Amino acid sequence: MSTIETRLSLGVDAQQLVDIDNSGIWNDSNAPVELAGKTAEEYALQNPPGTQIVATKDGFVCGYVGFRAPTPLPSNQHVTQLDIGVHPDYQGFGVGRKLIEAAKAYAAEQGKHKLSLRVMATNTKAIAFYQSCGFIEQGRLIDEFYVGGRYVDDIMMYVLL
Repeated sequence: MSTIETRLSLGVDAQQLVDIDNSGIWNDSNAPVELAGKTAEEYALQNPPGTQIVATKDGFVCGYVGFRAPTPLPSNQHVTQLDIGVHPDYQGFGVGRKLIEAAKAYAAEQGKHKLSLRVMATNTKAIAFYQSCGFIEQGRLIDEFYVGGRYVDDIMMYVLL
């Protein structure tokens, strides 16, 4: 059985990363806007090579975790904000956990102090996953989004490195 490996994203990964976003993983219970439909070129402009860690299995990119500073303020550069996506065919096999572990290690190597993320309150599976990875709720923006005919809270979570 082959193993899941992680590495920084490359330019040649763009199409496979777009394919993940277009695979049906995003819907109105886990994303406040439509994330599918970008071209590989648009994706690469928004997520330049090296701004994500990708998970691969048998050479196939099966997931990603993106990382960026939450604001441009120098006083906020010790924080890295994450976003994550795993291809549906690879969910439930430890890809997400491997990506979070890789993001923690990479952020620590870069001297970061805190990882943060945002998750919609309707995405209970993701919330449980993040909690199992050590993330703690640090705040909640009440009725932050109106999607699928309802108001949804935006939960902010963090883990200190």
